[in-house]
Amino acid sequence: MRVRTGAVLAAAVLTAATACSSSSGSGDGTVEVVVGYQSKTINTVTAGTLLRAQGYFEQRLTELGRAEGRHYKVTWQDYDSGAPITAQMLAEKIDIGSMGDYPLLINGSRAQEAGGPGTRLVSITGYNLLGALNSVVVPTGSTAHTLADLKGKKVSTSVGSAADGTLVQALRKAGVADTEIQKQNQQPAVGASALKAGGVDALAQFVAWPGAVVFAGDARLLYDGAALAKPTLHGVVIRQKFGTERPAVVKAFLNAQADATAYLNQEPLAASRKVAEATGLPAEVVHLYNGPNGIATFATPLRPELLAALGEDVPFLKSVGVLKALDLEKFIDRSYLEQAALPTVEPARITGTDPVCGRPVTDPKLAGEVWFEGDGATQPAADPGCLLKAVKASGKKLRAAYVPDAATGTRWFADKDLWVQDGTALLPFTTEDGVQAYLAGHPGARPLSYREALAAS
Repeated sequence: MRVRTGAVLAAAVLTAATACSSSSGSGDGTVEVVVGYQSKTINTVTAGTLLRAQGYFEQRLTELGRAEGRHYKVTWQDYDSGAPITAQMLAEKIDIGSMGDYPLLINGSRAQEAGGPGTRLVSITGYNLLGALNSVVVPTGSTAHTLADLKGKKVSTSVGSAADGTLVQALRKAGVADTEIQKQNQQPAVGASALKAGGVDALAQFVAWPGAVVFAGDARLLYDGAALAKPTLHGVVIRQKFGTERPAVVKAFLNAQADATAYLNQEPLAASRKVAEATGLPAEVVHLYNGPNGIATFATPLRPELLAALGEDVPFLKSVGVLKALDLEKFIDRSYLEQAALPTVEPARITGTDPVCGRPVTDPKLAGEVWFEGDGATQPAADPGCLLKAVKASGKKLRAAYVPDAATGTRWFADKDLWVQDGTALLPFTTEDGVQAYLAGHPGARPLSYREALAAS
């Protein structure tokens, strides 16, 4: 999802000019298809990491090649950000790429500016309708309690990314101009290291970095992007010239993406483990985002509310100087999905019977998931109180316990949450803002630590 601009993008284009041409035929009739992806941007895994690991695209192309009497070869290129994928696409060295919403828009704008057929957004990978894929974290010992406390502080982000957009808009909502912080333009891995080392006061980033640093014990969540209530998404973009020349290959890719989406939604824990193995990320962090009732929802359709959100993102990108102009309707191409006629896949949900409270798990706003060390499967929890009881009674080492925020619904680690007791109810919140807002409207409620909530369950 990260974005680079100016000289960095130009340099990437020049570098791309020396690369092998994509979708080219070799002397033996082999057609190479080049796919650019970001392995650690785990909301694109159905078009990248998981898709590659499962071999679905290669399987689809084998079937296509058999019908056409030719051989296809897939070349996977892994990048840290969306910008070099865009640069390679402009140089006609990548045929299909996946990236986050802001980089997608910049991709379309750059391609339209360059002239020619341009690029097209053809499908969605992962999304969150409230924006919880982006958030702000601070060191565990930080004195900051709200975003307003970051005034004058050093904040690491990737300028021009959706995470940066969330930061700027959230600061403005809190009455702080983005010029009132010391913004450090850094790649996520660099920012995460700087946060741990004390080089910055906060990290504003996208999935999976906030969850990773919190799970590691290096940070706590200061701001949940869901508080903005603006959708964030990731998607698949193609070179339109490639799509026109080889529509059957694009159809095969979208069908393979649908295969990966179905696998992730039907076997979420197995999919999380595969992605963790491929990326080096903790499986517990991957499952936080990609598991059932996860922060990300995986589906391919170009949903109207997601496309509307892209339209609202364009003015911000223009204001920060990374996008000049974009014909959004031209960039969005629904025809490829229509031709692929993909089956409807239901998102992964926590279901079953809570083994501790002994009742069915039916409400996604309350349902949690517990993962104990040594268990081959997770167990469902009907509500936060039942989840705490399960942890308390198990006697097993806990790998992770996931529970939705009582206000935003954002799935988070139960032991990293802030808790409130209101009568007999035990309610989890991801941030202090959430706790204070609830306490203000419920005078009889009281805040609890995770340990106190466990004891009270």
